[in-house]
Parts: sequence; structure tokens; C-alpha cells
Amino acid sequence: MSLDTRKTLIAKCVGAVTGTVLSMAMGVASAADYNLRAVANSNENDEDYDGLVVFKDFVESRSNGRIAVDLYIGTQLCANGTECLQALEDGSVDIYISTSGGAANMYPYVQVLDLPYVLRDDRVAETVFQGDFTREMRDAILEDSDERVRLMTIGNTGGWRNFANTEKTIQEPDDMEGMKIRTIVADLPQELVKAMGASPTPIPWPELFTSFQTGVVEGSKNGITDVMGMKFPEAGLKHMTLDGHAYMAALWYMNNEVFMDMPEDLRRVVVDGFDALQQATFASPKRKSIQAYQDFAEAGGELYVPTLEEKEQFREAAAPVYTWFQENIEDGEKWYNLLASEAEEAEEAIEAQYEQDLM
Repeated sequence: MSLDTRKTLIAKCVGAVTGTVLSMAMGVASAADYNLRAVANSNENDEDYDGLVVFKDFVESRSNGRIAVDLYIGTQLCANGTECLQALEDGSVDIYISTSGGAANMYPYVQVLDLPYVLRDDRVAETVFQGDFTREMRDAILEDSDERVRLMTIGNTGGWRNFANTEKTIQEPDDMEGMKIRTIVADLPQELVKAMGASPTPIPWPELFTSFQTGVVEGSKNGITDVMGMKFPEAGLKHMTLDGHAYMAALWYMNNEVFMDMPEDLRRVVVDGFDALQQATFASPKRKSIQAYQDFAEAGGELYVPTLEEKEQFREAAAPVYTWFQENIEDGEKWYNLLASEAEEAEEAIEAQYEQDLM
């Protein structure tokens, strides 16, 4: 057999095998009973993407291909929280993730997740969000969306918000007196900055780097991965106080009609998939923050961890924010009390575990 003949036969064999593989793949895809369109307005370096990859793998494998998940990362299907939640209600999107700020226009009470110093640490936050608090919020969103939007779980998207600035080490609230702190255009974070004696200054995110350089603002309230992702130390942001005033919660929703149309066995797979997603988003910021904190220090950044007494000063200073929320948000008192009581129960359970684990 000549060399040319062998090459021809090999090419035909490869083509046949490739055609068979493609046919099998197309057969698997067409065999899916449910095709879910999942949207995250972020990028592939984000915790949201990590969670969706885990969800997709879990759901597709555990359903034996009866469920297929298509990921749309960025603004391919919708551009912002209000638009995407409307698309979820309309059924043009099946799964969506937002921050509390992204959903506040439609469900104002979700801002309870931004209340400062209510959740003590990761263990407390994760305990709370795996319990009845999430179910209560699910019921409220279902009612307010006419049974169209179902909150599936609450995860994390970026760790914790901390105060950072270009001027000095902040050890207690008085150190922030008169400082211009960047916030988003939203009442609750602005109320927090005012409670600390500082001046809230709304600045669009893309303009913040230059605003640090020019002194338009001296500080911000962000997670470390956002700080380093935007290279803010190069703009002079060199002081960070790990006060952990807000857990960066991520609300994951699903179109309720799509969910309820599934048989119970597949609904169970989806619920388990969101549990796996939640665990992935709990873990991802912890891992990514390690390198981010190292990079911050190498860039000349200074980290300060408040003592328990100093953190209590921050919490006491934030009291006007709790009052504002309860007086200005419908059912605000109910949601504040629910989150605070769930956090207290979680703290007590963890302390009981300490008593056993430290002996």
C-alpha cells in the first residue's frame, strides 16, 4: 500500500470517528428534557462563574443528561439586575445571580443582606444562609413576583467589604471623620458612611482609580479581590482595615415555572446542584483572597485587623443604619430582626461547638 493510499484511509477513518462522536454529542444534547439558560453579569474570573461551572457539571451528570445548562457570562442576554430579573420573570432567562443592590429596585428588603456587622464571620454567615432565613426570603420573593421568581440559594461573591483608604490606618470610627468615601448610588451604604462620620461620595466604578489619584475620594468599601483586580494600590489606596462590615451576598434565582414543571426527582437534582454551587461560592473567595492579600502587601499596602473591642465600636457607630432600614424599608423591622436572630442562633451554636472542639 502506497503512502498516499494510507493517508487517504487514515483521513477517512478519522472523519468517520469524528462524525460518530459529533452525532453522539448531538444526540445527548437533543435528549435533554430541560435546557436551562443561566446568566451571570460578570466574567470567568469571578466566583459566580466558579459556582455556575460546579452547578452545570452537577446537574447535567446527576440527571443523566436530562437537564442541560447553558452558561451566559456577561451581558449577552440581559445587562443589569432589573433587566435580568425581568427576563427571569418573563421566562427568557432561567437562572440568574444578583447582589442585593442589583435586586433592591424590585425587592427592597433584600438590602437587609447589606446591613453592617450583623453577620460576625464566614461561619455565622454560611450557617444563616443554609437555614430558614433563605427560605423566608424565598417565600417573600415568590409572593412579590406572582410566583414567577424563586430564590434558590444565597452564596458569596467577593468575600467581605472592608474600609480602605489612601490616607491613614483606620482603627476606630473616629479615624474616618471627614473622609470622602466612595459608595454606589444607594441609600444604605451612604447611611453607613455617614454613621462613621465620613462623607459618602458616589463615583462610577470605572472612574474610581482616577478619583483616588486626584483626591476626589480618599476611601472605598470593597472586597480585597476587587481592590487588587482594579490595581487600586497603584492609585494610592494603601490602607485597609479588615472590619468586615458587609458579607458580599449573592442571590441565586430560578424561574419558578420552569422549576415546578420538572418532576420531583429532577427538582431534587437542581436543589442539590444549587447546594453544590453555594459551597463553591463560599470557598472561592477564601482561596482567591489569599493571593490578593499577598499582592496588596507586596504593593506596599498595610492591613489592619481591629480588636474585638474596636470592632464593637464600629458596630455601635453603625446603629443609625439599622434604624434607617427599619423605618424606610417596608417590613424592614421584620427582616432586620429575622437576620439578627438567625445570626445570634448561629453564634450560639458555633460557641457550643467550640466548647466540645477545644477540649
